[in-house]
Amino acid sequence: MRRSGAPSQLCGNVAKKPRFVPPASMHMRAASVPDPKRPSPPLCNALNKVTAPQENKSEAPVLSKALARILNAVPLGDTEENSSTLQGLSDSLTVREEESDHRTPDDSRPLLSVSIQPTPAPRRAKPDPSPGGQGSPDSAARYFSVVWCKASKKKHKRWEGDAVLVARGRSVVLKDLEGKDIGRGTGYKSSELESLAEGQSLMVGGKEIEVMGAVSAEDFSSGRCFHEGPAEAAAAPPVPARRPAQKPFAGPARKSGSGALQRAPETEAGCRPRHDPLAPGALVMPRPTLNHQWLFNKAGLQVVDVVVDPYLTAHLRPHQREGVVFLYECVMGMRAAGRHGAILADEMGLGKTLQCVALLWTLLRQGPYGGRAVLRRALVVTPGSLVRNWGAEFQKWLGGQRIGVFAVDQDHKVEEFVNSQIYAVLIISYEMLLRSVEQIQRVEFGLIICDEGHRLKNSSIKTSSALSSLSCERRIILTGTPVQNDLQEFHAIIEFVNPGILGSSSAYRKVYEEPIVKSRQPSSTGEEKRLGAERAAELARLTGLFILRRTQEIINSYLPPKLEWIVFCQPTPLQLEVYRNILSCRLVRSCLQGALENSPHLVCIGALKKLCNHPGLLYATIREREDRARSDCADAAESSLYEGLSGLFPEGYSSEGLDASDSGKLMVLTDLLAAIRQLSPADRVVLVSNYTQTLDMLQDLCRRCGYRSTRLDGQTPVSQRQKIVDVFNSRYSSDFVFLLSSKAGGVGLNLVGASHLVLYDVDWNPANDIQAMARVWRDGQKRTVHIYRFLTTGTIEEKIYQRQISKQGLSGAVVDLSKRAAHISFSSEELRNLFTLHEDSECVTHDLLGCRCRSGDSAGGLAAEVKPLMERSCQLGRKSEKPSTQKYLSISELMQWKHYSGSNPTFSDPFLDRAREHITFAFQSTSESQMSPITNSPCE
Repeated sequence: MRRSGAPSQLCGNVAKKPRFVPPASMHMRAASVPDPKRPSPPLCNALNKVTAPQENKSEAPVLSKALARILNAVPLGDTEENSSTLQGLSDSLTVREEESDHRTPDDSRPLLSVSIQPTPAPRRAKPDPSPGGQGSPDSAARYFSVVWCKASKKKHKRWEGDAVLVARGRSVVLKDLEGKDIGRGTGYKSSELESLAEGQSLMVGGKEIEVMGAVSAEDFSSGRCFHEGPAEAAAAPPVPARRPAQKPFAGPARKSGSGALQRAPETEAGCRPRHDPLAPGALVMPRPTLNHQWLFNKAGLQVVDVVVDPYLTAHLRPHQREGVVFLYECVMGMRAAGRHGAILADEMGLGKTLQCVALLWTLLRQGPYGGRAVLRRALVVTPGSLVRNWGAEFQKWLGGQRIGVFAVDQDHKVEEFVNSQIYAVLIISYEMLLRSVEQIQRVEFGLIICDEGHRLKNSSIKTSSALSSLSCERRIILTGTPVQNDLQEFHAIIEFVNPGILGSSSAYRKVYEEPIVKSRQPSSTGEEKRLGAERAAELARLTGLFILRRTQEIINSYLPPKLEWIVFCQPTPLQLEVYRNILSCRLVRSCLQGALENSPHLVCIGALKKLCNHPGLLYATIREREDRARSDCADAAESSLYEGLSGLFPEGYSSEGLDASDSGKLMVLTDLLAAIRQLSPADRVVLVSNYTQTLDMLQDLCRRCGYRSTRLDGQTPVSQRQKIVDVFNSRYSSDFVFLLSSKAGGVGLNLVGASHLVLYDVDWNPANDIQAMARVWRDGQKRTVHIYRFLTTGTIEEKIYQRQISKQGLSGAVVDLSKRAAHISFSSEELRNLFTLHEDSECVTHDLLGCRCRSGDSAGGLAAEVKPLMERSCQLGRKSEKPSTQKYLSISELMQWKHYSGSNPTFSDPFLDRAREHITFAFQSTSESQMSPITNSPCE
């Protein structure tokens, strides 16, 4: 509750109570000495000095909240943030630096001396009637920082809180600091609103407000005015001008042979860097600033260089060295004031684990103050499949003797770590953390690292609550996909690493999320687009202090070439017939009309996806539903979906021993595996699917074709997963196919033993598919990589893929807050689009591009000439003005891929050429050393 905080109650409201003051008496009063029995608040003194020489007191220059700090002769720090803080006051303050005669010997910084000089109020520019000029609605608006309370006649107000007043024309809007509208008013006199200045009051929607100061249009557009303490680069609270001298440490006295007392010789071994900072290639951490020393070096210890272990430095690539420095600055509080969290959002394969190992080993052994270690213990939380992988990384880089690492599994319980003092790092899965949270809370951890931290995208789940309950300020999230679906998930992971830095969830939604999303809508106005762009830029600026994002282009020069294919497979006659019948059933028609509840459209979508993989998978579900219907256990609405479908299958059809000729994708896969086996016998293949039933079908295919295979899915014990991966990657492995569930092993696994990967089905979330495809193109890969994504032409799989690539603008780099991804909830129009079968098109996605590459076929089946990308319109994605080098695709960026029609005599890929008969269309891109994953090769 804010009480008596307005200028009118601190030092009198001169605007509300004007009185005539003769010029002579004004100068005399300005020169008079204030009564010591009646001290005036510093802010009032400043206001009096500013307003006294002016003829019109209502137009006094506005003083920001930083004035109270600046008036206290603050030492001028050496950070850019201090200068940026003062820059906003340059119109009303004159800053000069003076040398102080009372500084301590170790403090050579100049002191800041502030003198306040009156400046005339700027004249208001006349409205410009031209479009976009000063007379536009955006420029006509004025913004004020105010305090508000309920309307009352009391002399001393009980102010409810701070707010922002937006005055435009003859109307005003009152917004609280969460961005919500709490009051509106209209019908004011234009002169009344134009003359608003500090100290004046106004009635707005049953609330009384008092103006505290003006807010610039830039601060309102960016949203900075809604933050009481916006995050800036590490600018610690100002330190006093005089630092108390500390008594130097004296060692214990001892008697010499003559009986006289002697001091023990002082040793400086503990104050020397652990490693030589001047050695060639040494990685030296940044030294703390003087402000940082004041806050965190209370004992006055000597500042020493923190140098990463040379053994680790020798294995760090340039981007990894940069990452270690970034993480060090974040967790030490050197980047964002009072914050110790970081998000390392590097894409897969850039070595996030190694960077964390280097950071942990450094902080467990060294520190900037007296060389003392910063951490005693650290906690690493990771998916269950990666617990052993993390243990192996520590073993690989540091060995088993230098650091004690305890990995929790079935044989090693948390109690052993709690009761032991020899372990410095605890590695535990998210699931085991929930079971042992009470025991872990008793341990004091100096740093928490959360691998695959996008799991914490919902702050209300138990995992997030359990981790937030641990009393540890230093927190790091590792994720290759910081934004998966929407900006609210982005806020959740930021709130975990740096609580409160973006305000509450509701404030974040009003100030950032809603304006950004609204600006992306086709119907958005020019003002909404401008506001959304500025809010997005401000959000990127705030989060850029503690988020580091690098894409895979960085390591392209270290990896072999990669050929990525999107293959559109022709559906079989059986698939088409069953597909048509499902679309004409009563349940689908009811979904399109919105007549049913409980999301029956998801059941329909699931049935169509099974049909695209293989009709036999759907047939098994049909027989199961029929059996349940006979026992009166089935849902009537769901049973209507499968009614009559069994009669479409041939007589004697069985869901066991599925025939490849019934599925277009399975025929392409069969021919592709045969070609790889024949043309490159040493190559191996990873088959990825989202469904266990589909993996069973693929495993049966391998068995019938005589291909040795291994499998990792949700049923595989966690303790066995890394062993399975290591055996497959061994050069002596006899396995030809690795069957992988994208849900169980889609993250963190290195399957570099294979050089071919087939993504058999598509997922709604693009991050799942991207992570799965990254399993083979990683450090350690020696062969050219071939990646194939299978889609059934004209079906729901193509629609899901189109929806997926329109979401990837959001799940790219954190700063690319491009689009809001839709949830699995659809409008009637979207459902109608999903439940449409395009039998007459060889590729609906290519048709939507408006590409004319087939207008003049050349010998290769590709168009000889195309217009530049900027002249092509795109129905599904934004219009790009230049070829994108971003890894994540938008629909328009497919124009930069090579386009192959199924009628082409060759695909320039000897493996796909074997399956050309069942392929209707294909997109292909090539990534080579020092090249972008999306080559700038248009349709030729």
